[in-house]
Order: sequence, then structure tokens, then C-alpha cells
Amino acid sequence: MSARIEATGLAVGYGHRPIVEGLNFSLQPGELLVLIGTNGSGKSTLLKTLAGLVTAQKGNVNVLGAEPGTQHSLVGYLPQHPVSSHTLPLRVEDVVAMGRFAHLGLTRRARAEDHRIVQESMERTGAIAYKSRPLRDLSGGQQQRTHLAQVLARRADVLLLDEPTAGLDLLGRQAVAELVAQERARGVAVVMATHELSDADTADMVMLLAQRVVAQGSPTTALTDAALRECFGFTQPH
Repeated sequence: MSARIEATGLAVGYGHRPIVEGLNFSLQPGELLVLIGTNGSGKSTLLKTLAGLVTAQKGNVNVLGAEPGTQHSLVGYLPQHPVSSHTLPLRVEDVVAMGRFAHLGLTRRARAEDHRIVQESMERTGAIAYKSRPLRDLSGGQQQRTHLAQVLARRADVLLLDEPTAGLDLLGRQAVAELVAQERARGVAVVMATHELSDADTADMVMLLAQRVVAQGSPTTALTDAALRECFGFTQPH
């Protein structure tokens, strides 16, 4: 079985300044890699590199057997702060439908299958309840559900999620965990950045970052008191 993502000796950063170096990992279909660290630790930069938005500074990385950013229709990326125009009256349904753009043919016209996937994606995140409302009128949590539905509508083989539970309450976070589990069940590889340690409970691999790889491995081996103290200044309650 070929890996969805492979990185060897990878260094990520901006300009000539690396933020994190020595990244080595491989992610198979259905596996979940959780990136944990504070702001500025390198989580978002790694995700942007995997999405092809930032060029790798050193080492080798491929996503679905190709250079990052070349498999647009098969990779779904949810940034930490999704950008949608607040000057245009974009409805929730319009925003979610953007997730299908990479799959449209030369006519750029949506097919019945595209409409079905958009509706299903909104149902899965709960955004269907306000599908006709302008995005700019929604709460932060509702906007997050909308953008998550947009990513799901892509029907990708790889999902790159940067703080997908931001702005969500406990039920919302649990719903995201269920969605991730469903995507993994159909063979999607998921890389998720988070501040929440509980998000790592079901991960195949955890990477603890603090402008370097502090720890990497299963949740039990990576989330040690020493590693958490270095990253956050606290340890897990026992």
C-alpha cells in the first residue's frame, strides 16, 4: 500500500529561515497524524507546505506520490483562518459549493452529483440548517462548520486541517472528531493541527512541535510529561 504522504529530512519555514527541521514521517491511507504545539511552533507552516502553499526549504516530501500542490482535486486544506469575502453576499451553500470547483469540467458547470455532494457535506457538519444565509452574518462556529463542509465536499484522499475545532463548543468538537473518523474509514489520510491534547486520543501518530520536533510517535509515547512541559509548561493530569 503506497503512502499518502511521505517526508524525509524535511525543513519548513519562510524565506531562508527554517521554523522546523528534521521532519520524517509517512502517512498511510486512513491514518491520522496530529500536530500539537503553541502558536509559532511550526504546525501551520508544515500544513501549508503539504498543501503546496509554502515551498519546502530542505529534504523531500510528496503528497499522493507527487509534489505538494499538484494534486488539487485530491487534497482538501482547511486553513486556520479561512478567507471568504465579506463584501460579497456569499451564502453558505455558495461557499460549500466552492469545494467542488476542482472537479468541474471544462464547462465549469456543476452536475447533479456535485449538488448532491454539496448538500450531503452541509448535512454532515450541520451547516444545512443555515445554507441560505450569508456567511458574513454567521457566528464564528457556524462559519467554521461551513468551511469544514467545503473541505469535505472536495471528496479528497488527503485532508489537511488547521485547528478545525476552533470556535466550536464541546458538541461541535465531538462532531469534528466523528467526521474525521468517518473520513479515515473510507481511506482518507488526515493531518490535523490542534492545541487540544484530547484531539490526539485516536491518532496513529502525534508530533509535538516547538520550532523543532520535541516528540513523535503514538499518543502514549509522544505525550510524555517532559515533552508537554517543554512545549506548554505543564503536564497532563493523572
